[in-house]
Amino acid sequence: MSEALLVQEAGAAPAVAPASGARLFLRRLRAQRAASAAALVVLLLVLAALAAPLLTALAGQDPNTYHPDLVDSAAGGVPIGPFGGISADHWLGVEPQTGRDLFARIVYGARVSLGVALFATVLQITLGLIIGLTAALGSRWVDQLLSRITDINVALPIMVIALALLAIVPETFPRPVLIALVIGGINWAGTSKIVRAQALTLKSLDFVSAARLSGRGKWSIARRELLPSLAAPVITYAALAFPTNIIVEAALSFLGVGIKPPTPSWGQMLTEADTWYQAAPTYLLLPAGLLFVTVLALTVLGEGIRTALDPRAASRLRVGTKQNRDGTKRTEEDAA
Repeated sequence: MSEALLVQEAGAAPAVAPASGARLFLRRLRAQRAASAAALVVLLLVLAALAAPLLTALAGQDPNTYHPDLVDSAAGGVPIGPFGGISADHWLGVEPQTGRDLFARIVYGARVSLGVALFATVLQITLGLIIGLTAALGSRWVDQLLSRITDINVALPIMVIALALLAIVPETFPRPVLIALVIGGINWAGTSKIVRAQALTLKSLDFVSAARLSGRGKWSIARRELLPSLAAPVITYAALAFPTNIIVEAALSFLGVGIKPPTPSWGQMLTEADTWYQAAPTYLLLPAGLLFVTVLALTVLGEGIRTALDPRAASRLRVGTKQNRDGTKRTEEDAA
């Protein structure tokens, strides 16, 4: 039954109040089983990252404590024991050569990788919103100038610029903060293009024209009229940009210009593990597998958010999407 207003007949039960926007969004998201499973995976990863000190304390380990007695120096530093030295004290084994606990480095690495990606995503969305709205609401010359700057930013080789910036900044600057600033400060162009295009469309609608005729300023209109309407595309873009930023951070660390030892991150662990894939495959598979699962879960969740915010758009998910017998995607009203 539709959630529109119900006509009440005499003696009939009271009509059910329509769900709020947030409740309707959550209901649509829960209707997608793949997106719900991805959200659970992301939640577990975030909780593990936030509780890293508690988890490592329970394990009795530290991410930077060396255990030379747990590696075979005669064999080049290969961990002693099966599966990379897994034991009751070291749940995921130890790092080759150093003997540092892998579980501790994995959970602390999740803090760095997820934190850098989150900070970079917030920064790029904020910059994109400001530049896109300024271009849409500014004069013709402001729009042309910012649009050309955005086009240049899109055409630039982002990875090369990031490598150059990270190479010239002094080592004393906090590396995770620097990487987040570089990623977010370079990748804002996509958000800016989306915001500008949407804002230009919204400017021609009646409610914005009415606000302009009432004498309100441009930025008052942007804050109270445009931003609520831009929430759906911006949130969707942010959900899909987050896993991309995780990959960029891992790639920079893998290339040797990202997170520096002894601070653990998944990309930095992959850099050190590339020579141990035969002697200690666990050391390579653990960060690589977690990186794959995290990016996959965030991508599926982002697709679910996009579909929940805009149910008219067909979902690209083929698993966990409720469908009718004829193969079409079920709507919110059908799933209720």
